[in-house]
Amino acid sequence: MELILKESILKHLEERKVIRNSQHGFTKGKSCLTKLIAFHDEVTGCVDEGKAVDVLFLDFSKAFDTVSHSILASKLKKYGLDEWTIRGIESWLDRRAQWVVINGSMSSWQLVSNGVPQGLVLGPVLFNIFINDLEDGVDCTLSKFADDTKLGGVVDMLEGRDRIQRDIDNLEDWAKRNLMRLNKDKCRVLHLGRKNPMHRYRLGIKWLSSSSAEKDLGVTVDEKLDMSQQCALVAKKANGILGYIRRSIASRSRDMIVPLYSTLVRPHLAYCVQFGSPHCKKAVEKLEGV
Repeated sequence: MELILKESILKHLEERKVIRNSQHGFTKGKSCLTKLIAFHDEVTGCVDEGKAVDVLFLDFSKAFDTVSHSILASKLKKYGLDEWTIRGIESWLDRRAQWVVINGSMSSWQLVSNGVPQGLVLGPVLFNIFINDLEDGVDCTLSKFADDTKLGGVVDMLEGRDRIQRDIDNLEDWAKRNLMRLNKDKCRVLHLGRKNPMHRYRLGIKWLSSSSAEKDLGVTVDEKLDMSQQCALVAKKANGILGYIRRSIASRSRDMIVPLYSTLVRPHLAYCVQFGSPHCKKAVEKLEGV
């Protein structure tokens, strides 16, 4: 039943081009890599032109678990899904129950009135629909991978700062209307560009903290945009795997080592090779020569 609903929904979304281009998660033809490349292409292009750019890394608290079923149903209707499909989804979500175990003690079963399951094939599709209108009224660049969200814009002039602040206010309003919450303690600002004025932004009444580096889908993005921190982490992990291979495999024949290297080590270098900065190239050359 779940697979039938998923295929029906995906066909409808693709035919009507419902899901925005800003969404890279659980979307046909897109992935973590497309999101990272799109982000770096735009940001580095602005910085290379001498512009200052601020990027806000936003965090929704328990995003999948707080999806309102009634609001989701209204959005399914808004995007033109037929009544049979909507009823099927409501039935699929209705009267779900869960229990937890803490220190060996099990709680009683409790009905779940909100949320979409992450571990099932239909959950991410429904979440993409729920968060699809997040960028309505947003002027700056918004990039999403499911609930992983970034907001960025050029801030050489005060107008740029004000535009970003207005967008933050709009995003907070969206969260309130949709019964979700931005985690103010985990939202961060990354200031990029040599002459960045280091503007401050607030989420509600809380001023957001600045950061010199942030994780973006597992990749460390630093204020220099040279990927040096990420390459150092990749090189350390790859060297550790190489050391394990040396200690565990007695044979040094090419037929034995090359498949192990290709399977266990090379995948960790994928982002370094893709971004191709001088730091990345040095790290890859060093590991390739081991």
